[in-house]
Amino acid sequence: MKLNYLALAVPLFLSFIALEYYYSKRKRKNFFQYAESVANLNVGIAERLLDVFTTGLFFFVFDYLHKHFAIFDIKASVFTWFLLFLLTDLVWYWYHRLAHEINAFWAVHVVHHQSEDFNYTVSARITVFQSVVRCMFWSVLPLIGFPAVMVSSLLLVHGLYPFFIHTQALGKWGWFEKFLVTPTHHGIHHASNPEYLDKNYGDVLIIWDKIFGTFARERKEVKITYGLTKQLNSHSFLWQHFHFPLEIAMNFQRAKGVKAKWKVLFGRPDDLDPRCRSVLERKFLNVHSDRKPTLAMRQYVTAQTLFSIVLLFIVALFEHYLSVWQLFLLSSFIIISLVNSGAILDQRRWIFYLEYTRVLLVLIAIGVFYPNNWAFSAIMGVLFLMIWYFRPMQRYYFQLLYTNSRA
Repeated sequence: MKLNYLALAVPLFLSFIALEYYYSKRKRKNFFQYAESVANLNVGIAERLLDVFTTGLFFFVFDYLHKHFAIFDIKASVFTWFLLFLLTDLVWYWYHRLAHEINAFWAVHVVHHQSEDFNYTVSARITVFQSVVRCMFWSVLPLIGFPAVMVSSLLLVHGLYPFFIHTQALGKWGWFEKFLVTPTHHGIHHASNPEYLDKNYGDVLIIWDKIFGTFARERKEVKITYGLTKQLNSHSFLWQHFHFPLEIAMNFQRAKGVKAKWKVLFGRPDDLDPRCRSVLERKFLNVHSDRKPTLAMRQYVTAQTLFSIVLLFIVALFEHYLSVWQLFLLSSFIIISLVNSGAILDQRRWIFYLEYTRVLLVLIAIGVFYPNNWAFSAIMGVLFLMIWYFRPMQRYYFQLLYTNSRA
C-alpha cells in the first residue's frame, strides 16, 4: 500500500501533548487553557491539511532551482550534511528575524505568537502562508547547490526540533543552554514583556542570536506574559489568520505617498497605526469574552476538534487513494469545522449557517458516491426539512449550545 507515513506525526505529537497536560495537572501548574488549546490545535490542523497539497510543490521548487540555477553541484557526504544543517539553521534565523521586523512577513508569522499559553499545542500554530514564505528563504539552499532530496530531508528532521522546545515542563538544560535553543530560550521569544521582545530567533542553535546580538537570558525578576503586546481576545480561526493583513490594508489605504505606503508593507509592526485594530475589531468582531463557555459548548467544540483530527489523519494517511472530489469534500468539511469551533468559542450566531453548510457537504458527498434514485430522494427530503424547519432548529440549537447567552 502507498500510505503517507508522515501522517503518523499526528498521533505522535498528540501523545506528547497529552503527556505534557498530564504532567501539568500532576504538578498543579497552569500550562493549558481550554479555549487557547483548541484555537492552537485548529490552526495546526489546517496547516497539516494544506501540507498534503503543498509539500510536493515545495520539493518541485527546490528541485527545479537546483537543476537549472545551482551555482555548485554538491554531493552528499558527512561534511556537506553538516554544512547544510548549519546553513539551514542560519537561513531560519534570518527568516525568523525578518518575519518579526517586516510587516509583510509578520502578517503570516503573527499567528504563531497569538497564544497566551506556552505549551506543545502552540507549536501547532503554523500557517501554510508561513510555510510558503519559509520556502522562499530556503530556496537559497538549492541555488547554492544542495540537491532537493538533501534539502527536503533535512528540513523534515530540522522541523521536528522546534516542537519539543514549546514547553514549560522540561526546565533548564544545563550546559546545552550555551549552544542549543532550549525551552527557556524559546519561552523568552514568545514573551510579550518589553525586556524580551524580538529576542532569541534561533531554531536549533542559539549561537546565531549571540553572534547577531539578539540573545536574551531569562531574568528571574520578570514574570513572563505570553502572546502579543496587544492580545487578540478572540479565538476566531478567521480573525487569527487575517487580522494583521487587514490592519496592513487599512494602514496602506490611509498612507499618503509612495514612501509611506512602502513603509506600511516593509516597515516594522510598530510603525503601523494601532488604532486600526480597534476599528477593525468593532467592524468584524462581536466577542463576549465576559461570558464563560457553557458545558455544552465545551463538549461540542471538543467533539468537533477530535473529529477534525481523525479526518485529518485519514486524509493525510490515505491521500494517494482519495479522488479529487473526496479530497475536496473532506478538506472543506474540516476547514468549515475549524472556523465553526472558533466562532462557537466567541459565541457568534452565524455559526448556524456553517452547520447547514456542513450538512450540505455531507449530502453532496452522498449524491456523488451513491448516484441513485433512493439517495436523490433522501437528499431532497432532508433539504426540504432543513429549509422548512430552519428557524425552529436555529432557536433550539442556540438554546442548547449557549443556554440563554446571546452573541
